[in-house]
Amino acid sequence: MPGSPLLFEPLKLRGITLPNRIVVSPLCMYSAVEGLAQPWQFAHLSSFARGKSGLVFTEATAVEARGRITPQCLGIWTDAQAQALRPITAFIESMGCVPGIQLAHAGRKGSSRAPFVERGGTPLGADDAARGTPPWQTVAPSPLAVGTGWSQPSALDEAGLEQVKNAFVDATRRAVSAGFRVLELHLAHGYLLHSFLSPISNHRSDAYGGDIQGRMRFPLEVIEAVRAQLPDEMPLFVRISAIDGREEGWKLEDSVELSRCMAALGVDVVDCSSGGIAGAPRFRSDDAGKPLSKSSAREPGFQVPFSRRIRDQVAIKSMAVGVIVDANQAEDILQTGGADLVALGRELMYDPFWPLHAAERLGADPDYKMWPEQYAWAIDRRAQIKTLNRG
Repeated sequence: MPGSPLLFEPLKLRGITLPNRIVVSPLCMYSAVEGLAQPWQFAHLSSFARGKSGLVFTEATAVEARGRITPQCLGIWTDAQAQALRPITAFIESMGCVPGIQLAHAGRKGSSRAPFVERGGTPLGADDAARGTPPWQTVAPSPLAVGTGWSQPSALDEAGLEQVKNAFVDATRRAVSAGFRVLELHLAHGYLLHSFLSPISNHRSDAYGGDIQGRMRFPLEVIEAVRAQLPDEMPLFVRISAIDGREEGWKLEDSVELSRCMAALGVDVVDCSSGGIAGAPRFRSDDAGKPLSKSSAREPGFQVPFSRRIRDQVAIKSMAVGVIVDANQAEDILQTGGADLVALGRELMYDPFWPLHAAERLGADPDYKMWPEQYAWAIDRRAQIKTLNRG
């Protein structure tokens, strides 16, 4: 491609400049203890900073104990939990990258088992309680279970809504004190704030239900309260499920309207995912947002039409996520206006140094200057040896 790769151009968002357009998507590790980050979280996230991803997000981080997906989820509902994250943010910044945190509340999808344990991804039960991890009462906009076999959540009343909003505000304050430079709110994948948006999960008859304006009301109130708590120079991202993938659910035109409202409240980037409202996998859609068959789901860049549509129709930046695996593919997404940023998840778990390898492939780092200095001299020597051996 002619010119400098856009993938490695810096991007200024408010008072923060990302060194490149590569973002570590929040990746749940289910390895915290009472919400506290462990050595695993440091090792996990520091790998991406050494690999030079421009923005490194934590996993979904619960704003209150009942907002966890599993008992092993990361949290920031106490000052001690925030303090445990400080070494992580300091190391990420020392590598020239930007530390970000995703604040989340699992809502009715909480109180479940980690995916990699026996009966993973299913609700906690009596046998878990006997082992010291009892289930807890989940909350939602309406008393509707997420699926067969899941417990019925409690519908949040006015006091409960205020409690949740305050939990997000307090978590935001702690995140700033812990050294995070970017904050993302989780409004996707069937978790609490998404469940307010979707008519599938929100059957309320008060001001927080009904038409799209009512269903958006509480998530927008949380966004407004969080933005007010953030320093002006700190960017705010919001992850959304751009579609529910069901005819009766949230649609792409709804996401466009939500994005306009979020832009007016000071949101800087819309992170475009999809699906999850009833625990189902994400769905592919065409450019119009019409769901397609599951058999064709998850091809490379399957969610790019969402980020492109929002970027085209709303004065806001967008981020693409979902099976972005190749350097040229990522560059093409940016060059063709599909998004302003690309987020990678599983591909970065497979290769934490993906950004450095992509830079080499795209000709953005021919002399290995992007590599940490502790590695660069050896990587350069490796290249010389390979060249000599080929000769």
